[in-house]
Amino acid sequence: MRIVLSNDSRQAIWEQIAQQIKDAIMKGELSAGDSLPSIRALARELRISVITTKKAYDELEKERFVDSVQGKGSFVAAQDSALMQEKRLKVIEDRLGEALMEARMLGLDYGQLEQMLRILWEE
Repeated sequence: MRIVLSNDSRQAIWEQIAQQIKDAIMKGELSAGDSLPSIRALARELRISVITTKKAYDELEKERFVDSVQGKGSFVAAQDSALMQEKRLKVIEDRLGEALMEARMLGLDYGQLEQMLRILWEE
């Protein structure tokens, strides 16, 4: 698993970590039962505080993406397929919402946006 952090991001470091792990789970790159790097190992690899990494893992556990077992580590939790579908749809809606805001700022009308989407879909 590769995590890339950006100092220019609006997201906090721990949020970037949690989001990238969630994305990997939702894309199927990580499966139920897969082990995650230890908090210390990931902190060392990313050259960040253990506290920051722990906060990311705590958030993932709170959202039920990860199960942590004392003394054994953190593992990808089994996901409800219907819930995963809803989470994926939410990601698409969020990204489309961002694209719509950009389109409006550029003054594009619905027809132009629809044409762009059709071209991208057919590629």
